[in-house]
Parts: sequence; C-alpha cells; structure tokens
Amino acid sequence: MRGDSRDRTPAVSRRSFLLGTSAALAGAAAVPGVVHASSSRTARLRPGGSSWLADAILYELYPQSFADTDGDGIGDLAGVLERLDYLDWLGVDTVWMNPIFPSPLTDAGYDISDYTGVHPRYGTADDVVAVVEAARRRGIRILFDLVAGHSSDQHPWFLRSLEDETDHRYIWASPEQLPGDGSLPEEFVASPGPRPGAFYMNYYETQPAINYGYARSNPDEPWRQPVDAEGPRRNREAMREIMDHWLSMGISGFRCDMAATLVKDDPGWVETGKLWGEFRSWLETHHPGAVMVSEWGDPATSVPAGFHGDFYLPVNGPGDGAPWRSLWRDDPYFSASGTGTASTFVRAWSEATDTIGGAGVTMMPIANHDSATRLNDGVRAAEEFPAAWTFLLTWPFVPTLYYGEEIGMRAVPGLPDVEGSQGRQNNRTPMQWDDGPNAGFSDAPADKLYLPIDPDPARPTVAAQIGDPDSLLHLVRRLIRLRKHHPELGVGSDVRVLTDGYPLTYVRGDRFLVTVNPSRDAVTVDVPDERIEHAHRVEGRGVRIGGRGLAVDGFGYAILDLGR
Repeated sequence: MRGDSRDRTPAVSRRSFLLGTSAALAGAAAVPGVVHASSSRTARLRPGGSSWLADAILYELYPQSFADTDGDGIGDLAGVLERLDYLDWLGVDTVWMNPIFPSPLTDAGYDISDYTGVHPRYGTADDVVAVVEAARRRGIRILFDLVAGHSSDQHPWFLRSLEDETDHRYIWASPEQLPGDGSLPEEFVASPGPRPGAFYMNYYETQPAINYGYARSNPDEPWRQPVDAEGPRRNREAMREIMDHWLSMGISGFRCDMAATLVKDDPGWVETGKLWGEFRSWLETHHPGAVMVSEWGDPATSVPAGFHGDFYLPVNGPGDGAPWRSLWRDDPYFSASGTGTASTFVRAWSEATDTIGGAGVTMMPIANHDSATRLNDGVRAAEEFPAAWTFLLTWPFVPTLYYGEEIGMRAVPGLPDVEGSQGRQNNRTPMQWDDGPNAGFSDAPADKLYLPIDPDPARPTVAAQIGDPDSLLHLVRRLIRLRKHHPELGVGSDVRVLTDGYPLTYVRGDRFLVTVNPSRDAVTVDVPDERIEHAHRVEGRGVRIGGRGLAVDGFGYAILDLGR
C-alpha cells in the first residue's frame, strides 16, 4: 500500500537490429464506425506467471543522467534514492534502470565486465539494496537490464577465452575455419590476444557475442556449434546465476537486451524461443512473480517465446517497427500536419493481442534511450503533447515513460558523442529538476557533466511544473491516477475503435470514450452511442458534445464517462 504519499508534493536496443518483417502493414485510411479491435483483453498471464506487469506504469530511468549526489557530474544510485518520492508522487510503480554494472563504457554500460557487480560511479551493492527496499516501501518495483547476448571484451570470461582455445563461451573461428585469403566473415573481429583466429561481435567490436549456438549448421561456416553444445549450455546456466543474484537482492525482473539475437541463424526464432522459454520456466520455479520484458519489437513472437511483455520499438517486428514509427516518427499520426494514420498501429496491436491472448502484454514508449528523440522533438509544440499523453495512458498496453518526458524535456541536437552513444545522445541529457545550477541535476562544474544541460533558458523543470496545476506534469499525474482508479482504462478491459483517423476515437470497457486530435485542424466525429449526449467529461479540452457527435478542436483531447 502507498498510503497517502501520492498526495504530498515531493522534493524537487539501444541497438537497432533487424529481425525482418513478420507482416507488411499498409497505412490505409480509417473507415468511421469500423471496429478494429473489440475482444476482451484480460490481464491474466500464464498459470504460475505474474499479472502485476499488466497494471504497471513503467518509468525508464537512465541512471547517469537522473540525479547526481556526489558532485562528479554523473547520476548515481543515491540520486535515485533521493528522487523516489517524486516517482511515487507521479504514480510510477515500476522503474527500469539502464545498466549500473562495472564496464569500460564503450557502449554506456551495455558492455559489461562484471554482471553481478556495481560500477563505482553509481555506488555499491548496498546502495542497490537501499534503493530496492525504499522503492518497495513506496509500492515501486525495480527492473534491471539483462544483457545476455554479449559482454565487454574486458570481462574475465573473454580474457580467459583469449588464453584457451578450448573455451567456447564466445563464438570463435579458428584460423583453419576462416577464408584462406585472410579476410574475415561479416561481424567477425580479429583476435586481440594470444588465441589465433577471430570472434563474433555484437554491435561494437568491444562486445564479443556470447555463444548460445546456431539453430542450423552450415558447411561454409564450420565454427557454428549447436545449441546443445557445452559452451551454449554453460552460458545458459551462467545467465540463470546472474538473474538469481539480482532477484535475490530484491529486484522484480529484467528488461532483456537484444532478446531476439541470442541464437544465431534461427529462422522463426524457434531455438531462441526455446531458450527464453527455458529461462521463463526457471524463473517461475525459483522466483515466482518476477518478470522478463523483451527488447524485441514483435510481441506476437516474443510473448509466446516466454516473455511477460514486449516493447513496440522503432525497428523489428511488423513493418520493421511500423507500429511505433507510424505514431511517433515517420509521417507520424501524432503530428500537427494531420497526414498520418493510427490504423497501422491499431491493426498491428490488434493482431498481436489476438495472438498472445492472456499470455503477456504489449508495451509502448514514446521514447527510450536508443531512439534519440522525444515527444518534444523540435517539431512538435507543447500544445501537442496532451493528446499524445491521453492516448498513451488510456490504450490497453503497458505505458512506458522515459525520464523527463512527463515535463516535456526536448531532444537536444548537436551534442557530443559520449560513451559510444553514436547519435543516440540527444535524449540522454540530465534530468531537469529546477532552475538552479545544472537544472538541479548536479553540483559539478558544467563542463564535468555526463552530457550538457539543455541550454534553452525556457527548458521545463519539475519544480516549475509541480507548482502549476495546469502543467503537463500534473496532466500526466492525473491521467496515471485515472488509469489506476478505473480498470476500464487498463490492459484488462476491452477497446472498441470508432475511428482511427483524426480524431482517434475509441471506447474503453464500454464506459469511457477517448478522443484525441493531434492535428492543428478542427475535426468532428460521429459517436454511435446514445449515451454520448449525457456523457461527463473526466479530462480534456477543446472537445464539445453535439447530439450524437463530437467537435474536436485542433490538439483537442478528452476522456468522457458514458456511464455504466
């Protein structure tokens, strides 16, 4: 129980990997009145699994940019601890923290040199325990990253493999297996140590791929090992030990990095699915209630494989990320121009949800640490944000908030590359807490910060918006509270889409009608429900009821209670 803590004002894939297209999604124009998705969506997961994720409000917290307490210019666990009251006040009940593990930081910590340690810049294992326990007292669960596909080339596992040609923890090709002309196959890197040959990398040359085997053999690639070879078996056991370590310290599960890529050359991800299914079975036996969330981008594939939930991403899955991109980035539906369509998303979501049934959930971020964008992307104006948030917090997926989105932080162009960000740094700037030095993020000199503060003097801050009941922050908080108070707005209730054009209009749980118009032009929509004439507005602006229809101003939005 949270008690009354919410009513107190607080102190102020990553990588892009291509999985292919499971379905080509056309952006057909919406047909008013057509129901695209109306079947009941239950929050129940598999027997023995966990249902709490279905009701979660997930907040992605980039630890090096969230709050710095020791003055080194980099966020730390003590900073997370200090800001838990704010997250509790906002209504967040689940926090995903990006990696805090020891690392040479060639990929901002996704190159791990010790899976069960804590990088000194973030704190200690005791700080992890303090954060987890303090969060739990506030009803907040903590998720960590599980980077199962690769380690750092400084990890003791890899350093040992450089000395031992019989070590198969990584994918190695010996000299006699490599092309005779001295060239290297794609994604292979020449050995940096005494072991001859080359190793397979993931994303960066400093990230050797951990060996989970290949789904099929190929005589032209004799280094391939089957999934049941000694090396892959050893690695699966190691990942279980890593999960057990952190779950025993009180975290509630993992966001699983590059989850679709573990088994190589795996058509249909059959062997990859078996691997994650094995982890899921172990989890339910040894840590019931813990969850695995995948960086996959195709819930219809990843949830049957064993995950409790999967994020829609800018890449992968239907149309190579089309459900996400069609909403937020590529001629997006949430744009003042009004030239996009929500039908691509609605169709993909409906098909995925019908496929996975009650086995898990779909999850939607507007932004994440990899997307290099935000809702405030330099194109959208602040008046456009409320409609997007109304959609995010009333659709039956698990809404995922990236830190700072709740106040409208912007993606800042022209920032320096930091720790292998390679263009992804635009939305990794420090959290903007107040109007003090460094926006309240750190006492360090400005030139020592992990990344520069947004230089815009009009940048939004938590402190300013907490004091303004009409701010975006308060709207987000109200929408979260509304979702939590009314199950009809959550994952466990049905959705009936009236139109997926402008405005996107749908009924939740046969009670709440939601309409959002991200375009600058006023629009109207017919509502084939006699209750609309006496509907009560719960939240919104710029929406008027007229007979059996609605007039929706540009950037208008509303949640209307139709009654039971």
